[in-house]
Amino acid sequence: MSFIETRGNDGVNPKEVEFSYAILNPIASFGGLYIPKELPQLGEDFIKNHIDKNYKELAYDILTAFKIDIDDEDLNNALNLYDAFDDKNNPAPVVKIKDDLFVNEQYHGPTRAFKDMALQPFGSVLSSIAKKRGEKYLILAATSGDTGPAALNTFKNKEGIQVACLYPNGGTSDVQRLQMVTEDGKNLKVLGINGTFDDAQNALKQLLASDTFKATLAQKGVKLSAANSVNFGRIIFQIVYHFWSYLELIRQGEIKNGEKIYLIVPSGNFGNALGGYYAKKMGLPIEKILISSNENNILTSWINDGDYNLNDKKLVLTSSPAMDILKSSNIERIMYDMFGSDRTKELMADLNDKNEFHLTADETAQLQEEFSATSSDDTYGKKTIKTYLEDGYLMDPHTATCIKAYENLKEKDLKAVLYSTAEWTKFSPTVLNALNEDKVKYHDKEALEKICSNFNEKVPSQIDELFDAEIIHNTIIDIEQLENEIVDFI
Repeated sequence: MSFIETRGNDGVNPKEVEFSYAILNPIASFGGLYIPKELPQLGEDFIKNHIDKNYKELAYDILTAFKIDIDDEDLNNALNLYDAFDDKNNPAPVVKIKDDLFVNEQYHGPTRAFKDMALQPFGSVLSSIAKKRGEKYLILAATSGDTGPAALNTFKNKEGIQVACLYPNGGTSDVQRLQMVTEDGKNLKVLGINGTFDDAQNALKQLLASDTFKATLAQKGVKLSAANSVNFGRIIFQIVYHFWSYLELIRQGEIKNGEKIYLIVPSGNFGNALGGYYAKKMGLPIEKILISSNENNILTSWINDGDYNLNDKKLVLTSSPAMDILKSSNIERIMYDMFGSDRTKELMADLNDKNEFHLTADETAQLQEEFSATSSDDTYGKKTIKTYLEDGYLMDPHTATCIKAYENLKEKDLKAVLYSTAEWTKFSPTVLNALNEDKVKYHDKEALEKICSNFNEKVPSQIDELFDAEIIHNTIIDIEQLENEIVDFI
């Protein structure tokens, strides 16, 4: 299957590329992104044939339906990494918490967040391609908290791979920061940025598009790629778990094949929602995708009003930091699919040049056929955490935002799957504030211990061991220092 470009072709890049090229070179013409030229169609028969198959079998069949140019051996080696999750046959369990509400728990991998679902196999695939080609790659990752730990984990000590990971200093939870700064792989560099996630992501995109930076790396025999969801290698693995959710509801006797469901997604960079959108276009019976944001509700404005305006927006640091994002990369892929490359290039140029773009009324209506959106604040999230634990289910602050969408956006009496993107252990001070209804500044370790003691919860070893690990990376820089830091690292 060929991959094409969201903003059209510049006459320099190839007009169509294979999957391996797209993941090794994720930035396309005019700063755009790669998308599949067409999507495979996987309808009711595909779902019926996978009722009795495990997650790895489902993932293999979906990826091969894309006809990607990855050897079976490499693909199977990548998918075998799910064996290290809590349950190798069910790495993303679907749990019923209300009669019509189910949670896809995406945090049962090594870094306890949903990024493991895509980055574990993606990292293996990219590394195997680089090794076979005898090439060396620098992988850039900008993180709002979860991409970084997952990228560092999957690429750690991989031959021919070096990773530079950027995170906003003070903009992640303590556990997320510890997951990054204690990683001891010799091929890893972690840099705290004085700025926001948007600053880090903008810097990453500029480096990916910089001919001078690429030339500097080339002198050292190194090529450039990325682990963020600008890379379609991430997105293709994020399609799989939406099919898995549907299959789980059938297995649990909650729906019949062909019955529509809602998806509820906490959204920042929009990759998770994009995976659901592609799954729907591939034949999964989805009524609508319900988008939940925190106080950084730029996506709510985009979907509800057709306006994406950063001029009157200032990033708010919230209790759901992985969603503290104002420039959402994957809306570009949605707009390409709906409006085409010329219009997408125009809209993204307006965003880059004017810090805003505005959809027409018809375009906004088209967007609203697929998505509905709402937002909540920290007060709502904390009340939700407490309320749901009283009913026996403990969730993290990002998951809690989705309850607002469940309560307000469902228009039909259909089952809904909510995507829980991180384990509560990564945000224990906020969770304890919610449960105690206080504003005490708890340290992470203290909060974890109190929650386990008072609410009969357990902390996985991957989190517990962080507090005794050695700090390896303690560099904090201004964004202007980034390129020099990375070149020195290489």
